[in-house]
Amino acid sequence: MAIQKTDKIWHNGEFIAWDDATLHVMSHVVHYGSSVFEGIRCYALPAGPAIFRATEHMQRLIDSARIYRIDIPFTRDEIVQAMLDLVKNNGVWPCYIRPIVLRGYGEAGVNPFNSPTEVYIVNYPWGKYLGTDASEGVDVCISSWTRIAPNTLPAMAKSGANYMNSQLIKMEAIVNGYVEGIALDVNGYVSEGSGENLFVVRNGVLHTAPLGNSVLPGITRDSVLQIARDLGIKIVEQQIPRESLYIADEVFFTGTAAEITPIRSIDKILVGTGKMGAVTKSLQTEFYGIVRGEKADRYAWLTPVPVGAKQPVSV
Repeated sequence: MAIQKTDKIWHNGEFIAWDDATLHVMSHVVHYGSSVFEGIRCYALPAGPAIFRATEHMQRLIDSARIYRIDIPFTRDEIVQAMLDLVKNNGVWPCYIRPIVLRGYGEAGVNPFNSPTEVYIVNYPWGKYLGTDASEGVDVCISSWTRIAPNTLPAMAKSGANYMNSQLIKMEAIVNGYVEGIALDVNGYVSEGSGENLFVVRNGVLHTAPLGNSVLPGITRDSVLQIARDLGIKIVEQQIPRESLYIADEVFFTGTAAEITPIRSIDKILVGTGKMGAVTKSLQTEFYGIVRGEKADRYAWLTPVPVGAKQPVSV
């Protein structure tokens, strides 16, 4: 999935040209994966572009940095404003926004404390992550790779280092003919996909793994839980055995990139009828209705980008 360049990138409080956003090969992040980041969608609503749950995403970025003892020289609200300014400046929406905080060029060695903190924000057009229409399902497998275990790497931090584990899960799935892999935790319970949270529906009850199963606290995951409560769907947050996936009525991924994507089969076992189920459909309808401006933003999830009469770039 090629990245389409935009005009400017936000770097440490200033706009720079896309091609000027470079790092030295001896930057700490290159050698030791010392970065935390976010992925956020900006949607094109009838009233104009709006960023989805901007504050919550930036709070998670700050939390991730705190876990890794990275001091960010900007407040949460300053980074939110920087995202708004970037989308307005580039005039590109709908788009994907990638804020990243990393340790730059300083001293060699594992010790990160003497390497400077760099903050970048990039935005660019991006479509469906799993390459499917929202009404279709994807075929996935259970990965042979275990999700990072507690007290090894912190799963609640969205860090670059964690995604080496995700890459193994993703690559294995692709070379075996699947779109995505589902990882189990160190105890053999369902954790999540390489870059998505997971939900299971059985007899009308919505199940998802708790954060203790090496699960990233997903913003879209939280959004689905809020919608489900309002729709009166029963929610059970507990450990999920692998075999529960094979007898589920519905299974779906959630995430900024995946949004709400139904799963058609797992390990070549059809999920339910192989079609999107009623619970997934109802959650999708509410979610997309809000982010497309077809329904009221009753949770105040959308932060408008003040672009005036400026028109979006066609993507």
